[in-house]
Amino acid sequence: MTTYDPENIFAKILRDEIPSTRVYEDADTLAFMDIMPRTDGHLLVIPKSPCRNILDASPEQLAAVISTVQKLAQATKSAFDADGVTIQQFNEAAGGQEVFHLHFHVLPRHDGVPVRPPGNMGDADAIAGHAEKIRATLD
Repeated sequence: MTTYDPENIFAKILRDEIPSTRVYEDADTLAFMDIMPRTDGHLLVIPKSPCRNILDASPEQLAAVISTVQKLAQATKSAFDADGVTIQQFNEAAGGQEVFHLHFHVLPRHDGVPVRPPGNMGDADAIAGHAEKIRATLD
């Protein structure tokens, strides 16, 4: 397996070398908004410690990140009055992974509303507003 690259974009976000819209943070995990959101409220949850994906993550990393995924799934569902939540996680390039730092996508969903196509930058002001809605449900 390829080794972890500490220069990946999420590692840079963790070091505040690249700006992000942070929604939630604890000792072990970080949740921030996706800049190419497939739904309103689309966010990412990552462990703060290095690992490429679920294939090399420790049980402790997985436990911490899935706990935060659940917390943020509940928050996004509430914040957006969503009918459901899609959780996505990809491993290695052949599995669809593009950033090689373990991450989970959390997407609030509404019946009959498809996800937007991938690869389109979102509006920064709208993303900031969505982050605030989610944060408000966590207080």
